[in-house]
Amino acid sequence: MTHASPAVRTATVAALIGAAGLSRLLPHPPNFTPVAAMALFAGACLPSGVLALAVPLTAMFAGDLVIGLHDQMPAVYLSFALTVGLGRLLRRRRRPVFVATAALFASLQFFVLSNLGVFVTGSLYPRTLEGLAACFVQALPFFGNTLLGDVLFTAALFGGFALLERNVPVLAQEGSEPR
Repeated sequence: MTHASPAVRTATVAALIGAAGLSRLLPHPPNFTPVAAMALFAGACLPSGVLALAVPLTAMFAGDLVIGLHDQMPAVYLSFALTVGLGRLLRRRRRPVFVATAALFASLQFFVLSNLGVFVTGSLYPRTLEGLAACFVQALPFFGNTLLGDVLFTAALFGGFALLERNVPVLAQEGSEPR
């Protein structure tokens, strides 16, 4: 079996992340985006931690320049970085159960961090426990789209790349387990 050069694999993964990033520019329901999937996939499939953070971060920031910058970016980008780190834990465990669990965890930590960001930096809620609770309760309707988007885009990226690895011999990674 022919194995990919690291450059070919990296370019293929980066292209998939770029395509996912472009999908943010299409009309979509609130919070139904590929952001967490891009971060998980990059963490799991790019060869270094620096690339795993830089490639999807570049795609995300380019999209944000088009969509618009906002005051919640620090919380969103922190969540993104944590999700890349979670993806790094998947490097040798890209089985569906581990990937699905990581996607769920990514959705949960994004929900917590982004809503803490809204509570701390915004003026919508009083700085009380009741205000914090109200912030999280008001965000619950968006969580369904977050979870659905994270799961579907994660399945598309990981599943699509697994199919490519199986059907395009030059992408097969030496020592990779069948999925």
